[in-house]
Amino acid sequence: MKTNFFPLLLSGALLAACQSNTNTETPTTPELPAMPVDSTTAPTATDTIAKIGSPKLLHTLDDAHNTPDGLALAPNGSLILSVPNLADNSKPAVLMEMTDSGLKPYLSNLPVEPTTKKAAPMDLAFGPDGNLYYAENQYENSKDFKSRLMRVRVTNGKPGAVETVVDNFALANAVVWKGDKIYVTDSQWDLPDNDKGSAVLAFTLAELNKGIVHLKPKTMDPHVLTTFTTQVNETGVDNGADGLDYDSKGNFYTGSFGDGTFYKMTMKPDGTLDKKEVLTLTGKKIPCIDGLIIDRKTDKAYLCNSRENSIEVVNLKDNSVTTLAQNGDTNGTNGLLDQPAEVLLKGNRLYISDFDKPEKNFVNKKSDAPHTMSVIDLQ
Repeated sequence: MKTNFFPLLLSGALLAACQSNTNTETPTTPELPAMPVDSTTAPTATDTIAKIGSPKLLHTLDDAHNTPDGLALAPNGSLILSVPNLADNSKPAVLMEMTDSGLKPYLSNLPVEPTTKKAAPMDLAFGPDGNLYYAENQYENSKDFKSRLMRVRVTNGKPGAVETVVDNFALANAVVWKGDKIYVTDSQWDLPDNDKGSAVLAFTLAELNKGIVHLKPKTMDPHVLTTFTTQVNETGVDNGADGLDYDSKGNFYTGSFGDGTFYKMTMKPDGTLDKKEVLTLTGKKIPCIDGLIIDRKTDKAYLCNSRENSIEVVNLKDNSVTTLAQNGDTNGTNGLLDQPAEVLLKGNRLYISDFDKPEKNFVNKKSDAPHTMSVIDLQ
């Protein structure tokens, strides 16, 4: 792994540029040279020792890119990183292209939601049509179902126009393609009789190509695959279904951010739900599940335990839990986990986004520089 870390290559003028209010736009993708990062001003970490495992520093981001989040594997082998900047959303949200040796802009000037005037890309994935889809989380800007599913038109490997394909989510979060269907978690899909609700929703590529899908908030919209209820604890967080992926048999799994419940969704051959169940895990109790990824070669699920600054591994063959990496409160120096929120597995490397925007009673106590990406080389 390279140890020279490159800064984000967006110029100050680009970062200050106004974002479009339209639903379709061709964002800018500048090509600028890399420069070394100045890390001399980084504050001292509260914790400097890993308790379990040995995550390493992959990249350091500047204050203009303060909450790295979603990760997607691009057809060319690079990773696309979403940076919603929710810790300081005075900075425009962007998408970055990431390799082990550096970061560069993928899309800046993302189209904003017309009423909130903000863009907030979270999880993202390439579809079978070659286009990039990302969930947009507007929940911190508006509780009035303003989140969306967005599509980036990609031609010859280059991103182009961005358009809304689904609107009226509350808190769109994870996205996963399986065949010609995209599955999306909404961490705040409340119903009239359940204000602690969340859901997984599903859409076919064919219907996304027909025009914008308008969800019906606070209902069992036909696109709802299943719903969940969060048990609010001492964190006060009622966000529910968060990360999402499927195993070698096509069963889907999601976890609750607010209470750590791990759910299995057994699917029918047509991609609809057969049954939903809460998995009883053995070993460590997981109090919070953010992003997750499943290695379908081993059927092991790698979960971000954001509350405890740890990466947990669930063996889906026997539902046992082991901790891959964990550390105390830190600012992410030297690659220590700093509220891990998303993971992506490429080969034997586990890439980790350190979201660093803590809730009450999290091990991580504050959002602070440096803003980091970690990596773990699996055995």
